[in-house]
Amino acid sequence: MTQHSESPTPVEPLLPNINSPADVRTLSREQLEQLSEELREFILHSVAQTGGHLSSNLGTVELTVALHHVFDTPVDKIVWDVGHQSYGHKILTGRREAMSGLRQLDGISGFPKRSESEYDTFGTGHSSTSISAALGMAVAARELGLKERQHIAVIGDGALTGGMAFEAMNNAGVTEGINLLVILNDNDMSISPPVGALNRHLAKILTGKFVTGARAKLKQVLQNRPTMFELAQRIEEHTKGMFVPATMFESFGLNYIGPIDGHDLESLIPTLSNIKDLGGVQFLHIVTKKGQGYAYAEEDPISYHGPSKFNPSEGIVGGVSGAKKQTFTEVFGRWICDMAAADDKLVGVTPAMREGSGLVAFEQKFPTRYFDVGIAEQHAATFAAGMACDGMKPVLAIYSTFLQRAYDQVIHDIALQKLDVTFAIDRAGLVGADGATHAGAYDIAYLRCVPNILIATPSDEAECRALLTSAYQYQGCAAVRYPRGAGVGAPVPETLDALPIGQANLIKHGEKVAILAFGTMLHSAQLAAEQSHATLVDMRWVKPLDETLLHELLKTHTHIVTVEDSCIAGGAGSAVAEWCAAQGYQPKILHVGLPDRFIDHGDVALLHARLSLDAQGIADTVTNWMDR
Repeated sequence: MTQHSESPTPVEPLLPNINSPADVRTLSREQLEQLSEELREFILHSVAQTGGHLSSNLGTVELTVALHHVFDTPVDKIVWDVGHQSYGHKILTGRREAMSGLRQLDGISGFPKRSESEYDTFGTGHSSTSISAALGMAVAARELGLKERQHIAVIGDGALTGGMAFEAMNNAGVTEGINLLVILNDNDMSISPPVGALNRHLAKILTGKFVTGARAKLKQVLQNRPTMFELAQRIEEHTKGMFVPATMFESFGLNYIGPIDGHDLESLIPTLSNIKDLGGVQFLHIVTKKGQGYAYAEEDPISYHGPSKFNPSEGIVGGVSGAKKQTFTEVFGRWICDMAAADDKLVGVTPAMREGSGLVAFEQKFPTRYFDVGIAEQHAATFAAGMACDGMKPVLAIYSTFLQRAYDQVIHDIALQKLDVTFAIDRAGLVGADGATHAGAYDIAYLRCVPNILIATPSDEAECRALLTSAYQYQGCAAVRYPRGAGVGAPVPETLDALPIGQANLIKHGEKVAILAFGTMLHSAQLAAEQSHATLVDMRWVKPLDETLLHELLKTHTHIVTVEDSCIAGGAGSAVAEWCAAQGYQPKILHVGLPDRFIDHGDVALLHARLSLDAQGIADTVTNWMDR
């Protein structure tokens, strides 16, 4: 008798039927493992089609599944920090099909966004805010009588370097009557199998009902005997310290648990379930691996942090060979290396943006003069100020959107004391796929009102290098702002020649109308100048303005148009209008720039066209204005 082996029954996919976390909560432990595998594959292939943040999202798959399985979202609140690790969360909360439009014009955001979903409890485009926000929600729940509601702050180890996280923990530890869980997603540490097994077992013990019940009872008994109570606390702390790291968190009043393997559902789910039953203020330390499950990303998580479109089977490959335009970031990176070679007092400072700000080569060539202070913009600014006090020449490379976080330090610690700090402000203007949270729309407005600061706006790559030199050579605080991406392809000299401070460049003589362009908007304004037979000026400086040229123009022109890639309110155009009023000139003035609203994500060229900030849009705006 012939026996026939049965073919394995095909496994039914789970992810296509997951439309909300309620569906996740119905799955068995085995099914949750399968869902995690499918979710990781979906994230990989989705990001490969759209571009976006990959390594961090591959690393939070199991945590995302476990959180939505254990907690009753959206009643229970999860805050992701930083929000770019929330793709799995978006997929499990009804936005699976929308992932094809991730970070694209009119598509879904790459960060949690309250207006996008009830599951997105707090917008977290900037880091280190989750504990403060979740604590605020927890206190609100207490005051509203929502005693059972849970509040979870998922914070990465990078985001934990921000001082705001520690301020929030300090506050949380003395706040009574709340349910707050802080989850440290530590992806910069490895756990060997024995340590992972030990800590899985320990976490279950520390969150189990017997131990926690005994702990609470003992605390109650000893409360009236201060000496014995203090001794018991010390014994507990030292006992934990024998098994687990980071008992520092206990000093904040947070009950520390972990570390546990953040990719092990057999560890995550029972630990989270126990913590949910505990209530109070808890701190869970999990260890994950960036790029988990995708070999290319595991080996090189930095390159796969935020890749453009790629083929998952091949990974990221080099672009087409041949000449390509330098990005402004690359121009800065070469400038700072050249200037450092010329001046041994130059030091480079960045708040955790080595790659993004173009400092990789600088760190390699000048390792003792490179300082990455972590995600700590306030500290970065004052740290630079302190070095300037002793004659060093700090260059702070920082994104426009992140400089906002150090505003008090710019004013109080640098400008007020007239310290010699150069700001290299990257990502000025609209930034594209990262959207409103990362747009560099406000730096001109918030810097030009501060005394003792110069502000330069280069129009191309060559001008960027020259103005960086001008700012660096100035004995005081000076900022150079430039956009993300490449310029027009202007040849960049190897010299370190400077341009005169406060001197504009007259590009084209015209009549009646003068178009004053700030930064790279000069090139978009050229069509308007041609069609209107207008004078065109590359202003170069917002502060100081070229007053000599302005006097000449106001004597012969009745109409002034200012063009900038920053907010109109308080921007460069406002500076021109204020100057005109102070000097008694009364021209008709048109301000072209970013409107008084937040601009969502999308391709920069498409956004500019929608806002009439492309060449044709500016030309039409000027023509219509002149015809009125």
